[in-house]
Amino acid sequence: MPSKSSPRSALRDFLESESAGGMLLIFAAILAMIVANSAWSDTYSHFIHAVTGPVLTDKLGPMTVHLWINDGLMAIFFLLVGLEIKREFVDGRLASWDRRRLPFIAAAAGMAVPAILYLFFAGGTAGLAQGWAIPAATDIAFAIGVLALLGKRAPTSLKLFLVTVAIVDDMGAVAIIALFYTAKLNFVALAAAAAILAIMTICNRSGVRHLAIYLLLFVLLWYAMLLSGVHATIAGVLAAMTIPFDRTPGTPDSATSPLHRLEHGLHPWVAFAIVPLFGFANAGVDMSGLTIDQILAPLPIGIAAGLFLGKQIGIFGSVWLSVKLGIAGRLRGATWLQVYGVSLLCGIGFTMSLFIGGLAFPGDPLLIEEAKIGTLMGSLVAALVGFAVLRFAPPHPDHDATEAASETEIADDGDVRDTSEAPATA
Repeated sequence: MPSKSSPRSALRDFLESESAGGMLLIFAAILAMIVANSAWSDTYSHFIHAVTGPVLTDKLGPMTVHLWINDGLMAIFFLLVGLEIKREFVDGRLASWDRRRLPFIAAAAGMAVPAILYLFFAGGTAGLAQGWAIPAATDIAFAIGVLALLGKRAPTSLKLFLVTVAIVDDMGAVAIIALFYTAKLNFVALAAAAAILAIMTICNRSGVRHLAIYLLLFVLLWYAMLLSGVHATIAGVLAAMTIPFDRTPGTPDSATSPLHRLEHGLHPWVAFAIVPLFGFANAGVDMSGLTIDQILAPLPIGIAAGLFLGKQIGIFGSVWLSVKLGIAGRLRGATWLQVYGVSLLCGIGFTMSLFIGGLAFPGDPLLIEEAKIGTLMGSLVAALVGFAVLRFAPPHPDHDATEAASETEIADDGDVRDTSEAPATA
């Protein structure tokens, strides 16, 4: 057991906080739907769009509660995403190319196929092509929350595979937001952001380890990015890359590592406050006047098909092919039916899909609402079908032994990161 002065492994904290946070996110989404379709709907709408700050730019308009959540608090969410990406690449499940191979292949296919299916259903309609990235993302908290409902029936290897794919998926989503959903650039603000990022990098190289300094510079970086035209949440990922990090391979996290301390500190706030609040602020869709024609419109159908069909085809198909071609090994302690089930759960796009939907159709409330409908439909069906498959899938013959070994490895944060068997030889 780690001592009180030494944080537990981020892996265990991650799985536990994401499971509980996923449950809370599900509750927040359901609550938002109930409130948006009740006598409180006007109050809900007025609260979300209430002006709480100055007009920053003509593009952004005044700061509202919705903008503070989506552009402000979500920057902290992306800061945590960046910290997780950095840790996994330097000292975790993505530290070597052997470990990166399967998650990269699965995540890439799991983003490409949904985008293709979206364009097939909605790309031919004027003004909808820019929504291609909406079904490309996976909501790790929601998916882990559903897995948590299965208890011990879900092999640890599936949870770790889901986490790893989702982290790579997040990398892709961040790149997409930066490259394809950037407004007209303010080069003065962009230069200021670059200068702040350079200062943070110099601090890292100079051995500065006080988190307060990095967090202050992160706030300044966020503000500069907000004004620059590049989405402000990208500041979180960029800032994370500059946070100092002590490698701790095969041992619990370092009590003195700034990255470990910040990651452990942010996890509960992001899991139990920021992400559920985002879900509550963005999932509320007024269904009272909704018609079948609106539900079956190209935009919601394209998103739903991308999430439910595209994710399972892309991820399961790429994993199956990788194993059959000897590129990677099978997930230990998991059957093919269970791998298919977790591929279905990857179709839960919720948080990222709602986020990208707002970026894809700025200033068009009707299309944003249709994007929400498609995201909710696809995510709900993926969650229900994925849960059913995993609930009734027979366990692997070595399930108990594999789980006992995995629990020990997670407790020590040891070599649990390699969750596949050795590739079969011809």
